[in-house]
Amino acid sequence: MRDRLFLLKPDFEDPAFPGRRFYCWHCALLEGVLASFPQPAGGIDVERIAWPRPRREVVELIGAEHQSLPVLVLGDGAEAGLETGRANGRRFVEGKDAILRVLSLRHGIPEAHP
Repeated sequence: MRDRLFLLKPDFEDPAFPGRRFYCWHCALLEGVLASFPQPAGGIDVERIAWPRPRREVVELIGAEHQSLPVLVLGDGAEAGLETGRANGRRFVEGKDAILRVLSLRHGIPEAHP
């Protein structure tokens, strides 16, 4: 398995905020980085999934307790120590900053300027 990055599809509704539409800004940030560096990003499988839970695609890989997105599920050959968590025999990276770090280290995408 290659690295799999799960992002939320933009333009979703949250029943907690009736009549309003949203996007996940962390996911939008990652979309922009991937679009800016298409060649390195070609080594990552990106899945854009719907906002409502349960997020079946993520639950199948790393369990129901890790459905917050974005999340990067590391591929089989990923170096040790990149992950922020483990579940169901899979290693994963949660949080935009940690994901950006792994994209830089593992896929050659430049670092964000401090």
